[in-house]
Amino acid sequence: MNYLLLLYQDENLWEKKSEDEKAETMGAYFSYADALREAGAHIDGAPLEHSSTSKRVRTNRVQDGPFADAKEQLGGYFLIDVDNLDSALEWAARCPCASTGHVEVRPVWNIGG
Repeated sequence: MNYLLLLYQDENLWEKKSEDEKAETMGAYFSYADALREAGAHIDGAPLEHSSTSKRVRTNRVQDGPFADAKEQLGGYFLIDVDNLDSALEWAARCPCASTGHVEVRPVWNIGG
């Protein structure tokens, strides 16, 4: 079953990190993605640009982001394929984001079958 892991963090903290801290953070995410691939669970994943670059469209109106009045913003995702929700939750807990923000786990609705 496919699950979307939505990664939420304070996106403004990135610019406050030193180059060494940024490299360490990226290394942790690369290692996490490698572990997902080695387990055969990785489908896709990517970081997102800052929420200030986003747009929201409603019928005839375009609104500039960020949209949520919250400290943590959606900063990236992993799409994984695992046997059940418990496995998805285990992978979410291992994600580097879980220690600095939070990871939302959403089952992907299989409308084709």
